[in-house]
Amino acid sequence: MPYANLRVARTFLNRFEADVAKSALDAAGIESVVRADDMGGLRPAMWMGSAVQLLVHDDELERAVEILETTATTRPEAQH
Repeated sequence: MPYANLRVARTFLNRFEADVAKSALDAAGIESVVRADDMGGLRPAMWMGSAVQLLVHDDELERAVEILETTATTRPEAQH
């Protein structure tokens, strides 16, 4: 997935929830990527204190948000 023009579709409290939401987007044919400050999963505890974000391309943002509104779980209040 090229990283140009990515936008935050949703912010989560943990990587598990972000991965579940990513699966929902994958099933809908929307490419997405999870961004977390955990050294690529090598240090899972490093993300604590910072949110985990699910990114999608600009042109898929509206559709992704609609899907996530019906499938995703919790999210912290986040600045985009």
